[in-house]
Amino acid sequence: MSEIAAAAGVSVPTVSKVVNGRPDVAAGTREKVEALLRQRGYQPRRARPEHRIGLIDLVFVDLGSPWAMEILAGVEEVTHRAGTGVVVSAVHGRHRTRPDRRWLENLAARRSDGVLLILSQLSPGQQAQLDDLGIPVVIVDPAGQPAPKVPSVGATNWAGGLTATQHLIGLGHERIAVIGGPPDVLCSRARMDGYRAAMSGAGLKVRPGYVRSGDFLSPTGYQQTTALLDLPTPPTALFVCADQMALGAYEALYERGLRVPDDMSVVGFDDLDEARWAIPPLTTIRQPLTEMAGMGARMLLSLIDGEELETPRVELATPLVVRASTAPPAAVHQA
Repeated sequence: MSEIAAAAGVSVPTVSKVVNGRPDVAAGTREKVEALLRQRGYQPRRARPEHRIGLIDLVFVDLGSPWAMEILAGVEEVTHRAGTGVVVSAVHGRHRTRPDRRWLENLAARRSDGVLLILSQLSPGQQAQLDDLGIPVVIVDPAGQPAPKVPSVGATNWAGGLTATQHLIGLGHERIAVIGGPPDVLCSRARMDGYRAAMSGAGLKVRPGYVRSGDFLSPTGYQQTTALLDLPTPPTALFVCADQMALGAYEALYERGLRVPDDMSVVGFDDLDEARWAIPPLTTIRQPLTEMAGMGARMLLSLIDGEELETPRVELATPLVVRASTAPPAAVHQA
């Protein structure tokens, strides 16, 4: 209020009167203050209704992937039983993880009961506005470290990266490369850290050029695999931190006339339906996406009902699913 008052050239009590709808403010002053409030994205604090409206917001970074569909299925199963509707929206703009101001304005206008963020995060200002509105938030697979008071559901990404790499080491591979997701995304960093821990624990060196970053989508899996194959000493195995990128890796290997797993072993991460139907079927780390989404939805509905959560942080296990894309390195590659 002090910032608005200074910009408008009025006192803080005058701004307070405008905010609270008091009539004893000159029309010109009121218009100037209201214009400044709109520019700053101010949303008035409103009392929460005594009962649910029956609507939550579900916010994705990317709606066009099978990954998103599994999340949506997990949320819908829970909300359907609870009689709650879901408004689905996406964060627009490449490499963005935060919804924009327009989304927040629309959310305030429709008075959703709560927000479920998927691989997203809020700015401190956005979080403060939701707190003012009394709208609880739960994050599933957070992009960054959530604020201490914001509950989250994730997977054991570090353990999954460790297990994937140890599987390849156990088959006899030493030249193991990794293709991660965006370096600034929490789950991607954890998976790659698990890879490094497995390599270090086995006394294996991570060779120059063997650590690559993508964006979880097939084209970057293709591009980074092509770059790895062009190295003077290419790897004999790949840990790819998302199934979609792993399928891009398959395409790059196919174009070079290389066979999986005879010429290159590949491990993915997620266990999407496509992994089972790939040729050959993809060995991968199962991320329980549907279960994570369902857990997040149940936590959010509990908060909406005014209940306290048993724990604000939940991590679900990520087991290895062995299929046909991994094998011991061919003798010609072991030199």
